Amino acid sequence: MRVSELSRSSEVPVATIKYYLREGLLHRGETTSPNQARYDESHLRRLRLIRALVEVGGLPIAVVRDVLAAVDDPDTGLHRMLGRTVYAVTGTGDGGGAFAERAEADVRALTAHLGWRVSDRAPALAGARSVLARMHELGHPPDADTLQRWAEAADRIGEADLDAVGRVADREGVAETALVATVLGDALIAALRRIAQESHSSSRYPAAGI
Repeated sequence: MRVSELSRSSEVPVATIKYYLREGLLHRGETTSPNQARYDESHLRRLRLIRALVEVGGLPIAVVRDVLAAVDDPDTGLHRMLGRTVYAVTGTGDGGGAFAERAEADVRALTAHLGWRVSDRAPALAGARSVLARMHELGHPPDADTLQRWAEAADRIGEADLDAVGRVADREGVAETALVATVLGDALIAALRRIAQESHSSSRYPAAGI
């Protein structure tokens, strides 16, 4: 297909496609004349992944380039490639301030309880510490039982995410699946939690109403 057809199929403007080509995010098409190139389904799929990273994940172009380089490098193992994809869309928070030590203790207790093997550089660790520190600061930290149950639920979700990734055969599909599960899955899980909260509340406090 020509670039105009690629634009229509992907819903990405021609000017944006050319920008992605210049920046090395999208591989070149097959040259058919000095000013023409032919594109195929691999270009369409890559454009969809770029859109997900930029528009859904909100990533800067430099980070997208790094993620795609990991996807395209066959010498980058799947664990590392997934890490570069997921780390890129994970916030780290503000460090925790005065309650950082309490938050650090909470996180260490959870990782020990569940036997999690996580890099010390994992941005999600920093993000968890930041959130827990803020909860301590506000005087409403979760008690040990609640925190463990949250972590156990997260462990099951993480396992389900990797099960879904394992059902995908190719590297780009693995990256897409991981990205969708991380970015959109977070929003879905939050919505499902609200539904569950309402359901349990109606069962426990039926007289209160809504």
